[in-house]
Amino acid sequence: MKLTAERIIEAGMAVFAESGYHGLSMRKVAQRLDVHAGSLYYHVAGKAELIRLMADRVAREAYEAGTAALAALGPEVRWQERVEAQLVALRRTIRRHPGGAVMFADSPKVLSTGALTLMERLLETLREAGLPARHGGVGADALLSHATGFVLQEQSESPSVAIGVEESAALRERYPMTVAAAFAVKADEKYVRSVRLLCAGLETLLTEAP
Repeated sequence: MKLTAERIIEAGMAVFAESGYHGLSMRKVAQRLDVHAGSLYYHVAGKAELIRLMADRVAREAYEAGTAALAALGPEVRWQERVEAQLVALRRTIRRHPGGAVMFADSPKVLSTGALTLMERLLETLREAGLPARHGGVGADALLSHATGFVLQEQSESPSVAIGVEESAALRERYPMTVAAAFAVKADEKYVRSVRLLCAGLETLLTEAP
């Protein structure tokens, strides 16, 4: 099969899913493709560019998913629903890629045009809602950072610690509200409600005098 940049990106994402950022190397990608490492450089300049292309792939998929989600909404929906549609689509997209949250978190640093496009659309949504420009960048960044952090926790491979019945009861007695909150809602509902809470905070700034 002909070696292309797309095949290299796919192999890079597979290696990244298995080994993480520090385990990713052009050599491992070449091994996965069963080619000489030197042949990769005709298509991708190096690890830094590969990571940029991988991050861009995730961001562009998220943008397309957000476009579909927005198209499914009615024309008279509130701005909060438009934000929610974009953020839900973003989470779903990132979750499809093992290590996707780390890749997406790197998107702004590696100047992924896909990530910049996502940010631009979210900024436009907030601008149309009437959010003052001085709050738009921080607001959009907070929303995107929340999505990234939420999925980062979901994709974490840290081992869970088994506790006994007595220790569990002690924790419930000592931290009753925290333990209750941890199991109050499932992840999907928690995510949507958290996005709505952020939007509620941004809404308080809509009437702020210029």
